[in-house]
Amino acid sequence: MDENRTLLGMTLEQMQQLAADEGLPRYAASQMAQWIYGRGVRSIEKMTNLSKAVRERLGERYETGHITPAAKFVSSDGTKKYLFPTETEGKYIETVMIPQDDDSDEAAGSRKTICVSSQVGCKMNCSFCMTGRGGFHGNLTAGEIISQFMNIDEAGELTNAVFMGMGEPLDNWENVSAALEILTSDWGFGWSPKRITVSTIGVLPNLKKFLDESRCHLAVSLHNPFPEERAALMPVQKGFDILKVVELLKQYDFSGQRRVSFEYTMFAGVNDTKRHADALVRLLKGLQCRINLIRFHTIPESSLKPSDEGTIEQFKARLNKAGIITTLRASRGEDIMAACGLLAGRGLKKEA
Repeated sequence: MDENRTLLGMTLEQMQQLAADEGLPRYAASQMAQWIYGRGVRSIEKMTNLSKAVRERLGERYETGHITPAAKFVSSDGTKKYLFPTETEGKYIETVMIPQDDDSDEAAGSRKTICVSSQVGCKMNCSFCMTGRGGFHGNLTAGEIISQFMNIDEAGELTNAVFMGMGEPLDNWENVSAALEILTSDWGFGWSPKRITVSTIGVLPNLKKFLDESRCHLAVSLHNPFPEERAALMPVQKGFDILKVVELLKQYDFSGQRRVSFEYTMFAGVNDTKRHADALVRLLKGLQCRINLIRFHTIPESSLKPSDEGTIEQFKARLNKAGIITTLRASRGEDIMAACGLLAGRGLKKEA
């Protein structure tokens, strides 16, 4: 799909430019934004406060740009995984709907969180993640990102969003930034930035842009506090040192409503010792943050194994005792390969 010919994913400024190019009054951009994002129309013909002649002209040159899922899988725990086709033949992205927020036991089941993808595949090649094994096949446009929000069964019921699906969001900052603008602007979805969390392995140049330009929450994939050991798990460490990432974060204020958290997948004998817990405390000293521990879901051809429950609980207790709020993220959707690290975009063959 030609991103220059789709309305979905355009910011208000881009729609204003479109209106100028088409000889339309400036306010027509606000009208189009309301139809596209406020009312979710699938057809330009339905934008009835534009003249019929204008609609016909726009219809000849543009389309709304919605993408329909090619398949849906439902977990025994209520989690859903949607497969969306992409411009790369035979390649899909995966979008997960989680029917309960893991951060709170209150009003259980009342929240619906969408986990969105930002790239087709991933460049980062973390050793514990299935997504990177299939290689990198391109960035998603802002429209393809927003389409995930608007074309799942729960589109009108979503309460939160996490950019933790396929790809590294800050490696596609231009399009992710546009999507965040659409989600949080009055002319778009009108969401509070507090409803959105963006995850990153720590792409430093774009991390600074994100911190300066957005008020959304941040989640940093850490997984090991020792740089040389982290590099063995995450090759990106060689380009974006976690020490420099934390140094940058300490220049920002997270004492208010904006939150920074660190994702930490637990691997048996690799990063789950007292030595690692104490190093985490030293690394994060002075930074108001929390740590989310994640159970590792074994993947094929990997020597990594999940830490046992006792070790995880001891690790969590040690961090909490040191003053770092630490929680264990509930595992959801493992039976449909929708849990953390398992998204692979494998097409229409249903997982066993």
